[in-house]
Order: sequence, then structure tokens, then C-alpha cells
Amino acid sequence: MSTLYIALDEALAIVHQRHGTWEVDFHLRETQPQCLAVDPLHPHYVYCGTFDQGLWRSADAGATWQHAGEGIASEKVMSVAVSGLEQANGSGSVYAGTEPSAIYRSEDQGASWQECEALRALPSASTWSFPPRPWTSHIRWIAPDPLVAGRVFAAAEAGALVRSLDGGQTWEDRKADGPFDTHTLALPRLAPNRLYSAAGDGFMHPGNGFVQSDDGGETWYRPDDGLVYHYLWSVAVDPADPDTLVISAAPGPQQAHNPQSAESAIYRRSGGNPWQLVQAGFPPAHGLLASVLATNEAEPGVFYAANNQGAFRSIDTGLSWEEVPIPWPAQSHAGRAHALVVVPE
Repeated sequence: MSTLYIALDEALAIVHQRHGTWEVDFHLRETQPQCLAVDPLHPHYVYCGTFDQGLWRSADAGATWQHAGEGIASEKVMSVAVSGLEQANGSGSVYAGTEPSAIYRSEDQGASWQECEALRALPSASTWSFPPRPWTSHIRWIAPDPLVAGRVFAAAEAGALVRSLDGGQTWEDRKADGPFDTHTLALPRLAPNRLYSAAGDGFMHPGNGFVQSDDGGETWYRPDDGLVYHYLWSVAVDPADPDTLVISAAPGPQQAHNPQSAESAIYRRSGGNPWQLVQAGFPPAHGLLASVLATNEAEPGVFYAANNQGAFRSIDTGLSWEEVPIPWPAQSHAGRAHALVVVPE
């Protein structure tokens, strides 16, 4: 089985099995976890960014945590990622994105950081704006390419998906047909140059929130046949089949993130066929906040989801789901799930 790291509203939940029984431990309490990443070269190194207390690092699979933000100017760390191809000192290079929008890079497992300053000089940077806090923006997602060293994609919320070809030293601005408001970006290892963007474009602008590129982000198109909800939040791809993926979607941002108007669903697509609504074993759409989704390379055909109803697992490529029987303390998982990482044991 696997270990699940789930960033909740006010704590980081670490879920695993012992002797056939699921257990959950809570860490970083009274912080506001936003993002998670694991070093693919050393899976016991885990990074967690918080909204109010910066970036944290664990060197023992989450048992203990230390602050890891020396050199990061903001305490609002909204995204974090580790490149297994860009190695330094035996570990992957780490990227962290903040609010206000900036990206930092570490080559010593988060002990020190250098800003990728060229990002803020991009022509579109002055237009980036996060609707709930329109005076600012943040880097919502960072995705190092798993096959091309130095190629990194970053999503500013909201305004642009940008690309670097040299490990963050320089950046290319948003392509004319690229996604405007990417929330999650997936780069399947078995499909070189393919990118899947789960974006809010379908709500903010005419069109669809699912955006795809087959040429490394040069051009984009929007395959939306079958989708009813067009505000997309998360995307995950089957490690064994880059044409099989699931997304979480909602009618709009209020339904995705506000408990009072929550309404969201999971859609699945395989082999280029139309999107299909997934219902078997998954909670009803009404009352469900947008799910965060994840896979891991060691479990082909398996998908995970976390939301305000709990954690769920599919072992049949997303066709049906079952709740992970986690012994949650009362009300501990009733809030929003912000991020999910799954690590094989």
C-alpha cells in the first residue's frame, strides 16, 4: 500500500496502514497547508508549503518537520515541486512558488533558496490577479518536466502558464492559446511533450477549463466533449496509460471551494473518447468541494482523491471508487483538501 499526505485546512494529515489497519497522524497543526511535494530521488524527503508560516521540510517521511524557507521572501508558499532530473548534492532541485508571485529554487534540500528573478519581468506579470485578492497573485502550480532536464512549467493564478527551458533562469510568457488560469498541470511520463491543464478558464473566459498540449506547451487545444462542469481544479493521469485520466470539476469557483454552495464531480476520459461522469462509489455532487487527485508510478491503474468527505481510491483506472477507511477524529476532515501526494511504501 501507499502513504497519503493530505494538506487540510489547518493541518497536514499523513495516512498509512499498519498491520492491515489504516491510521492517520496530524502534523503542522495550526498552520494552513497549501501544497506538497516529495523528492523522487529520496521519497522520505517531503515538502509542505503553508499560507501563513512558509515552507516546511521533513527528512523522515513526515515524522518530524523543520522550517525550510531561508531566502524565500514570503510566508505564503502556494506551490512546491522537486525535479528528479535536475540533481544537486544527490537530491532533486526544489522549486517553491509564493504569493505575491515569485519562484525560488533550492539545490540543497531547502536549506537555502535563490529567486528565479526573470519570472517577474515577464510582460504579462503586471496583469496577473487572483480574484479573491485582486491586488495580488500567486504561483499556483509548478511542474518540472519528468523527461527534459531544465524544462519547468509554472502557473500564475490567475493570468498565465509560463515555461522555462533552463531551470528557471529565464522564462517564456503565456502562449496566445494557452491556459489562463491553470490550477493543476500534469505531464505524463509515457507521453513526452504532452501536458494536461485543469484550469478555471471555462468560468473566467469563454471556452473550456480542460486544456491540452502535445508539443511541450507550444500550442494548446480544448477537448471538452462530455463535460458539463467547466471549472476544473485537479487532474491525474494513469501512470501506465497517458490517455487515461481523471479530473475534478465544478460549475464555478464558489461551488468548488465554498462549503455553503459546494457542488463538484469527477470526470474520466480514456483513449481520446468523450469525458464521462464518474459516480460509482463517489460522493454525490451536491455538498462536495472540488477534489484533489493523485497517482503514483508504483500503482498503475490506481487513482486517489481527497475532499471534504474524506479520501477515496480507485483500483480500476477511475471507473469506480471506494472510501479509504481512515479513522478520522470528529470533524477533522470536514474542511477543504488543498493538496494530495501519494508515496508507495
